Amino acid sequence: MNSPERIYALIDINNCYVSCERVFNPSLNHRPVIVLSNNDGCAVARSNEAKALGIKMGVPLFQVQDIVRQHQVVVLSSNYALYAEMSNRFHSILAGYVAPHEQEIYSIDECFLDLTSYAQHFDLTRYAREMKQRIWAWIGLPVSIGIGRSKTEAKLANHLAKKWPGFAGVCNVLELDYLDQETLYAGIEVGEVWGVGRKLVKKLNQMGIHSVLDLAMQDAHRMGSLFSVLMQRTVLELQGISCLQLEDAPAPKQQIVASRSFGERITELDDLKEAMGKYVQDAVMRLRADASLCGCIIAFVQSNPFDQNTAYYSKSLAFEFPEPTDCVLDLIHAAMQLLQGIYKPEVKYKKCGVILTGLVSKTRYVPDLLTDHRQRESNEQLMQALEAVQARYGKTKLAVGSCYLPQRKWSMNRTHLTQNYFSWQGLLKITH
Repeated sequence: MNSPERIYALIDINNCYVSCERVFNPSLNHRPVIVLSNNDGCAVARSNEAKALGIKMGVPLFQVQDIVRQHQVVVLSSNYALYAEMSNRFHSILAGYVAPHEQEIYSIDECFLDLTSYAQHFDLTRYAREMKQRIWAWIGLPVSIGIGRSKTEAKLANHLAKKWPGFAGVCNVLELDYLDQETLYAGIEVGEVWGVGRKLVKKLNQMGIHSVLDLAMQDAHRMGSLFSVLMQRTVLELQGISCLQLEDAPAPKQQIVASRSFGERITELDDLKEAMGKYVQDAVMRLRADASLCGCIIAFVQSNPFDQNTAYYSKSLAFEFPEPTDCVLDLIHAAMQLLQGIYKPEVKYKKCGVILTGLVSKTRYVPDLLTDHRQRESNEQLMQALEAVQARYGKTKLAVGSCYLPQRKWSMNRTHLTQNYFSWQGLLKITH
């Protein structure tokens, strides 16, 4: 357990996907906007105006079509390339305020900073406002910042910064009067606490614990015995005792999953091969970015589990490599062999994908005595050449198979996709 005197900040982009779109299209400002999930299925981001219309997170688009038409809600497909680039810039700006080991990139739109060593030299609230102003000035993204004595408290402070206009986007719990803090905590449902899910909320409500204040007032050891050590830590963190360390380096991945639902139902093996080939190549890119090798690959296919007119079909097979590899040819060959074994004619497939598991560090792996080192070197040269071409011309210019050709049957539906403003083709144009 850390010292209770630590100070953390959580910086969170407000309505991240919508805010990224608004940077490049200001006409979306002050209008209801929603961003959809893969295949334009469900709302995964909403502007405040869309929230005010009653559009819930995760609601399928078809269920809110009347609201969309009536209120002229702007509907957009997820532009992941755009969001990833804006996220990189967001985290890079924050990296300028702390040492590398004092930053934890928690998600695409959230970042923890350890500000403990800065409290003696800076007014932390002013320091946070400077971060907020710089992010807005440099990349045009609105953020909220919460400061607390633990990560859980900082996350709760971030919630207050978003919900209470009086904080102007920055809430420092350390500066709150105890009575004001209790009043604010009493008005927040216990389900807003980081790590408290729906099932726990029901149990806590049965115990008479309905608000954040109710939970913070509990005996941590007793709650640990009734629930788990995680609940014990949560209560301690709400009481300002830091139990969760900052993770300045992400934990090594145990597996890599690459999968998508199809834009339309697929029945032909060749179409499945194309899709599977793309997902393997996407997974290999992440595998090599992590400097890992794959020891086992799992291929799977699924039909639509919600289609009541046809029987549900789902099957997977695994292949273990004699030696771990990161060569895309090895992995695609194995995936195609597995696909032959799980394909069933006349099934209308909704989804397929691969799972790379048995991952080991490439730098720490010691090859077998009888390893064909020439083949390994040849594979590495091939991968480096492929990556060099893709880095210069884009990943769709050179790939294994035909999976990156346009208008494939299995491609995701992205009817409302905006351009990638960071690509040559998507650069903004100035017209007279």
